[in-house]
Amino acid sequence: MIAKIGKAGANTRGVLNYLYGPGRTNEHTDPHVVASWDDFAPDPGRDETATLAQLATALDLRVKQAGDRAPDQHVWHCSVRAAPEDRTLSDGEWAAIARRVLNAAGIAPAGDPDACRWVAVRHADDHIHIVATKVRGDLTPPRNWNDYVRADKECAAIEKEYGLRQVVRGDRTATKRPSRAEQEKARRTGSATTPRERLRTTVRTAVAAATDTEEFFTILRGTEVLVDIQRFPSGDIRGYKVAFPGDTNAQGEPVWFSGSTLGPDLSYPKISERLAPTEPATKDGYSGRRRTAWQQVVDAAYRLPDVLDQADDAVAQAHITVLAETLDALPLIAPASYKPQLAQAAAAFERASRSRIRARHQQAQATRRAIKAIVREPAPKDGALLAILLDALLLAVVAAQHWHHTRHHDQQAEAARQTADHLRAAYHAAAVQPLTVIHQRGLRLTVTVQQRQATLLRQALPDMAEQILTEPGWPALAAALTDTAAAGHDPAVLLAEATRRRELDTATSISEVLTWRLHRLVGLDPQPAMGTAPTPTPSRAARPAVPTDRPRRTR
Repeated sequence: MIAKIGKAGANTRGVLNYLYGPGRTNEHTDPHVVASWDDFAPDPGRDETATLAQLATALDLRVKQAGDRAPDQHVWHCSVRAAPEDRTLSDGEWAAIARRVLNAAGIAPAGDPDACRWVAVRHADDHIHIVATKVRGDLTPPRNWNDYVRADKECAAIEKEYGLRQVVRGDRTATKRPSRAEQEKARRTGSATTPRERLRTTVRTAVAAATDTEEFFTILRGTEVLVDIQRFPSGDIRGYKVAFPGDTNAQGEPVWFSGSTLGPDLSYPKISERLAPTEPATKDGYSGRRRTAWQQVVDAAYRLPDVLDQADDAVAQAHITVLAETLDALPLIAPASYKPQLAQAAAAFERASRSRIRARHQQAQATRRAIKAIVREPAPKDGALLAILLDALLLAVVAAQHWHHTRHHDQQAEAARQTADHLRAAYHAAAVQPLTVIHQRGLRLTVTVQQRQATLLRQALPDMAEQILTEPGWPALAAALTDTAAAGHDPAVLLAEATRRRELDTATSISEVLTWRLHRLVGLDPQPAMGTAPTPTPSRAARPAVPTDRPRRTR
């Protein structure tokens, strides 16, 4: 159940006209009062002698008595809606719910004879509207500070008591939703999304790609976005706003959005904090060689579950923010066939990237530096490293979901769950070709080698071995174990390390997941040339040109 409190208004009669009218699309049926301040309010819906003017006059009585002391915006309007799958509540139940919401919000405390005047109108099965005038009987304003939070908390209690759907609730860190006017304007122009939503995606992608604030603005200007930078008298940047050239108001001027209105983490101060100088790259713990940016991002994603388990909340939040930047950057560099799922994953995780915990961004700058580098590095030629990265990101997203869930960040946990679904779809698409190559190599192994790897698997993973041996992906894992040994590593040790990670219980093929994790741990080339030994150096190709519809780095 959701309580939505609108902006205070000054026209009581105007609100009643809407509530008792046909609705914007004739959706209102049988409008009538289910409860009021004294249960004797005029009801134009059920009493032929009652009028809207009489009801508005009764509600405004104390406003008129207060005179100049009454607030200009004296109309309090709240809609309370049940979920589509909830049972149809009776008028009596809605009346009780209205009183509880008014009590929680401070508009009409229970048992207070001087409470504000109010009326609850029902014109549909699934919701009511509560209209109150914000002058008490003693002609003072009500104490309704923080009314939205208190009403929402009461709705959560009502859901449990009435057996209704328990809505996932947030912590007021979500982005502002497009208004009805914005949505209708987008429909008129034939767009599936509003300018606000498209600008948010563009800005987030620019943040993920930029190495500093100067380049952030350069990337934005390289797209079709208009950028206006505001400065202090000293010349320092105070903030920025963006707009699309074709999105104009009635005066023909661009409709501007400041960074903070696009998202709480997209204000200029927040972006400049995230784009602070980064640390140098690290070396591989197994080979001692310098890792490529792609490998560093993969390593960071695999380490994230441990970071979230061990680090304090501020550091953990910083790494979750970087995880979101990784997802934002992937559509820039991934093959076109995977971009829809990756874009959906990035959009879903946007909600999971923020909480009320302030991130300590300096603790995650090394990974952020690697993310920006992969936008500029040549992408892996064979596609296997992309599949490995998606497996690592899936692991990280599931860990983020658990982290949010344990801290009761309900909306963020749900967003992470949705992200994992999109990533699984992208992973399955990306893994087909490289897995086929490795699988064919596994089928060419001699019977003796296959038996030796099966024995190794039973010794290293006795609880999983029989399931893995029956999976279609077993030949690929056998090939990976053979390559691992040929590269001078102990396969049993690496198998133990690979299975220590989470997400195996939800994997559709454990053998596939372990194949990628072995390749990541050792840096194997999934497609070595015929007759050559595996090498820990991944193959790379020239970076493809950046399409014109993406943020472009310019000098």
